[in-house]
Amino acid sequence: MNPTLSRPVSIFTEGSPNPNSMKFVVNFELVPAGLSFDYATPADAIVDGKASPLVVALFGFDFVRRVFISGNFVTITKDDETDWDEVVFETKFFLKDYFGEQKPVFSQRTMDTNSTKLEVDSETVQKIKAVLDQYIKPAVESDGGAISFYSFDEPSGTVKVLLQGSCSGCPSSTLTLKSGIENLLTRLVPEVKLVEAEGV
Repeated sequence: MNPTLSRPVSIFTEGSPNPNSMKFVVNFELVPAGLSFDYATPADAIVDGKASPLVVALFGFDFVRRVFISGNFVTITKDDETDWDEVVFETKFFLKDYFGEQKPVFSQRTMDTNSTKLEVDSETVQKIKAVLDQYIKPAVESDGGAISFYSFDEPSGTVKVLLQGSCSGCPSSTLTLKSGIENLLTRLVPEVKLVEAEGV
C-alpha cells in the first residue's frame, strides 16, 4: 500500500449500558450530521439506500450480531457467548486498518440517496425534533446508541421514536424511554401525551 494514501486514524472504545454493545469512536466523521444507519442482519448491509462495504466486512466476524453507524462512531453488538476482552483489540485493529486505507464506509448509491432527503414538518414535529436533537440525542449517543424521530400521531399525541445501536434490545432502554424521554417531551411539547419505541 502506498503510504501517502493512508491517513492517521485514532480509535478509542466506550462501553454502553448494553453489555453486548461496544462503541468504537474515530477521529473523523463517518456519517453527515442527522443521519444514522442501523444494521440488524448481514442482509441489511446490502439493502439499496443503506448498503455498506464496511458493515459487510464486520458481519464477517462470527461474533457480530448488529452494527450501527452514526456521527464519528460505529457501535457493534456481539453475541452472548463472546467476551469483549477476547475480540476488542482485533476489532479495533481491523477498523483502524480499514479507515487508514480509506476504504468506503458506504456505497456511492447510499451516499447519493441520503444526501437529498428533504421533508416539511408541522410546527409540533419541528418542536419534537428540536427537543430530541438538543436534549436527548447527546445523552443517547454518549452511550453508543441513537434516537431518531419516527412519527407523530396528532389525535392521540403519540410520538414514535427509533432506538438504534446499543439501545436496541438494551434492558434499560424501556426505562430510559419512559422515565427520561417521555417526561421531557410531554413537559416541553404539550401536544405530546405518549412516547413509544418503534420496532422494539
